[in-house]
Amino acid sequence: MLVIDSEVFRWVVLPLLIFGARVLDVSLQTMRIIFISKGRRVLAPLLGFFEVMIWLMAIAQIMHNLTNPLYYIAYGLGFAMGTYVGLRIEERLAIGIVLVRVITQKDAAELVACLRGDEFGVTCIDAEGKSGKVKVVFIVVDRCDLPRVIGIVRRFNPNAFFSVEDIRSASRGYFPVRNGHRFLMQRK
Repeated sequence: MLVIDSEVFRWVVLPLLIFGARVLDVSLQTMRIIFISKGRRVLAPLLGFFEVMIWLMAIAQIMHNLTNPLYYIAYGLGFAMGTYVGLRIEERLAIGIVLVRVITQKDAAELVACLRGDEFGVTCIDAEGKSGKVKVVFIVVDRCDLPRVIGIVRRFNPNAFFSVEDIRSASRGYFPVRNGHRFLMQRK
């Protein structure tokens, strides 16, 4: 018990514990919100349980020690760092599917052929923009394939305009071969 009552514990160890707890609980919170937006009905509540349990432990320490301003700073810094860590984790997981919309004045035949050659489902339509006739190419891909698709677009037309948006769900789709199996999405 002498360690817990020491100045080192109050001014170094406990603030670090509060900081670490906030990093962990806010990372879980960020992931939970992302999973909710992606429709992950089982994982989101599970993360929420652990998030709240960790938060309760952190806030309990602050409420028992209201006179130490270092705890408030550790709590705030932990929140900021937890947000950053949660976003980095989500980037690494690359969960979900996205729509890549490419608008180009250049002939899109080579781009479309290359994307289809890599087994991406591609829809191409003629359209008219401010500068005249354009091609609009739509590609729905797993987020983990997004860098590859953007690389192909930039290789064929570095000046093409493209946008990427999250898709919560899709009813059907054609995706590249994964682990030796063609992936034909048939969700509701």
